[in-house]
Amino acid sequence: MDFDPLDVNTLHNETTKAINFLAKYYNDVEKYPVRCPLEPGYLRGLVSDTAPSLPESIDKIIEDIDTKIVPGLTHWQSPNFFAYFPANVSNAGLLGEILCSGLNVVGFNWISSPAATELEAIVMDWMAKLLNLPQQFLLSGGGGGVMHGTYLDSELN
Repeated sequence: MDFDPLDVNTLHNETTKAINFLAKYYNDVEKYPVRCPLEPGYLRGLVSDTAPSLPESIDKIIEDIDTKIVPGLTHWQSPNFFAYFPANVSNAGLLGEILCSGLNVVGFNWISSPAATELEAIVMDWMAKLLNLPQQFLLSGGGGGVMHGTYLDSELN
């Protein structure tokens, strides 16, 4: 197998396979047990203790994910899951993640990604306006803030 880390034809073919796998997973997610029934350490016996010397095909990777990883997941998107965040994924969110990763956006400050930083400020203003917050809460009004993905993130930051 040739190693070309960013061949667009390979990217298209492999991305299509990955998206098809995810679509099937989400179509069938309610069939999985919400909580992983396996014991800690289950994966060590299923995966080699050394890294592969050559890249594996996307078909092999997806097969491994399906047979070795998926059984060890907590299926957060299952309609049978009634704790924490029962439905925190959407087409828009998944596509946004794909686009952000594909563009290799590293948005931790303005110089690393001006567009990402500025878009974040605009979207934060949108959120403040949707919540009918006063002008001083808007970044464009001299205030502003950040959104954290979890409570823990907000405590650590």
